[in-house]
Amino acid sequence: MNLKEISEEVMNTIGLTGLPVGVKFYKENYQSEQSNKIDCRFCQAVMEARHGKSITINKDNIACPAAAAALGLKPLTEQLKNGSILQGYGIFRELEVGQKVMETMPRIEQNKFNSVLVKPLKNFDKTPDVIIVEDEVEKLMWLALAYLNEDGGRLEFSTSILQAVCVDACVIPYLSGMINMSFGCYGCRDATDVKTGEAVLGFPYSKLDMVINNLDYLKTQAIERSRAKNVYKAFCDRLGEN
Repeated sequence: MNLKEISEEVMNTIGLTGLPVGVKFYKENYQSEQSNKIDCRFCQAVMEARHGKSITINKDNIACPAAAAALGLKPLTEQLKNGSILQGYGIFRELEVGQKVMETMPRIEQNKFNSVLVKPLKNFDKTPDVIIVEDEVEKLMWLALAYLNEDGGRLEFSTSILQAVCVDACVIPYLSGMINMSFGCYGCRDATDVKTGEAVLGFPYSKLDMVINNLDYLKTQAIERSRAKNVYKAFCDRLGEN
């Protein structure tokens, strides 16, 4: 299948309300007539791509200093480094806690890339580096289970409830080559249309075929059976008999 067909397969299988998003890193200053270069945060670019638009991010138009540092486009600002801005927003009570969070934040090395293309997966002609899906938690659960079908064991997710989209769903999968999922964060919930019951998940493009194959397997029984809630309905019937 091509990427348009794969995108449709994912959406139809688990009922996504928005489009799967692809992220591509470029060493050069990427130019595209089809891609807007408006000032925005990375999480806003993902939001726009989820709704069908394409955004190119670089050091000149990225509107979030935390994401700029995470993507290696700009150095971390002193206010973020010392935790003062996080304390000022009421995110962390103690300054030292904010400092520790920022010290341990995964980031792409500075100046490794100059541009980041964010657009719907279905519109990619070249392969992206990372796939991001933002939707209701139950739908992301099936993607995570499809991923787990490769090796079994347990999935371990990393988050600091900060920089959920740029770091948790993009930088960590890019650097680790593994899936990662996040609850969301103060920033993305303030700056985008993400709903209270939605979360975000990212995984490397190299895992996409495997995820699709295992998602097709889950579709044959597990997804529909779980969503039918027959065990719950039987329990409710027993409650009604007492």
